[in-house]
Amino acid sequence: MRRRIVVIGATGHVGTYLVPRLVRAGHEVIALSRGEREPYSSSAEWRFVERLAVDREAEDAAGTFGARIAALEPDVVIDMICFTADSARQLVDALRPAKPLLLHCGTIWVHGPAARVPITEDEPRTAFGDYGVGKAEIERLLHRETLSGGVPSVVLHPGHITGPGWPVITPAGNLDPGVWRALAYGEPLPLPDLGIGVLHHVHADDVAQAFERALDDRPAAIGSSFHVVAAQAMTLRGLAHGVAGWFGREPELEFVDWVEYESRVGEEHARITHDHVVRSITADISRARDVLGYAPRYSALEALHEALGWLIADGQVEIA
Repeated sequence: MRRRIVVIGATGHVGTYLVPRLVRAGHEVIALSRGEREPYSSSAEWRFVERLAVDREAEDAAGTFGARIAALEPDVVIDMICFTADSARQLVDALRPAKPLLLHCGTIWVHGPAARVPITEDEPRTAFGDYGVGKAEIERLLHRETLSGGVPSVVLHPGHITGPGWPVITPAGNLDPGVWRALAYGEPLPLPDLGIGVLHHVHADDVAQAFERALDDRPAAIGSSFHVVAAQAMTLRGLAHGVAGWFGREPELEFVDWVEYESRVGEEHARITHDHVVRSITADISRARDVLGYAPRYSALEALHEALGWLIADGQVEIA
């Protein structure tokens, strides 16, 4: 069924893949972004998309953003860049008279440190940090809205979104490009907590697949949340072995305590690693498989392989 779909944050990591998917499926697509850059990868389908430049933060502050989206008269709104409950509330209030389907991009960081693994979508929320807490508040707001007979919504929770075109979370759980070099050349790589912290990557196109499948008329999906990640999470040491293997090497891992780790990699990289390792989320995708028909094409390592290839070609990682 052809639908009029508004995608907010359309040129980001997931939108780069999602918008062409929607066009190929025959939908009418209106793509909103700040207009500051093109999608991460080019695609002929973008010629058939109406593109609008919108500064959401400014319009949220002015109280005009929700009305702007409602005025486009969408059948579906896909919101990739909502980070506060106030922003979500403004959008929902404006959409309530027409009640289009609202698909919201959440995060597996609505979960805090794992108590049981794999974590299901029904696990009590223990989010911490502005990002995770904000997303958990939005999730609660949208589910209450749906249950009350208002705007029907579906919340999709991706893991660490990976793909060509941007820096991605490394096997050390941070954004340090030196991690890739160490694994490629057999240089020492420090890891905290014996390298058993867990990361759950997902390729951006697999996230886009889940959003596309959530468009189908599936009563069981409305008012629900879904994890969208690779089929398996991986430990830091497992990822390190996988990446080093691409270069015909075994990784030279050095397991250190957190004080030593920070002294070796610096405060910022250590903080990001800690944020990932302290959660160590292994997200269950059974509900997404059963209800949406979600079937990830990429393993975590396959997603990282494609991302690293781009980083090398772009000169962001210096590996011969």
